[in-house]
Amino acid sequence: MRIISIRLPTSLHEGIREAARREETSVKQFIAAATEEKLAPGNTEECPTKRAQRSDRYQFEAALSRVPDHPADPDDAI
Repeated sequence: MRIISIRLPTSLHEGIREAARREETSVKQFIAAATEEKLAPGNTEECPTKRAQRSDRYQFEAALSRVPDHPADPDDAI
């Protein structure tokens, strides 16, 4: 884990403190979560491509063959 120091405008710091209080978390946890959320869209673009590269059609078909063939529940039927 790394430690960083940043200077924030007072109004932004107060807004962060208030938001963290509403979410019943610490300022540090709030900032970490907000940073993760901000970075997530960039990661989701790469994720499907990377997962597809790691995939194995034979393993997929083997797993699918173990799933029992049942009709859909009435609430799930199209």
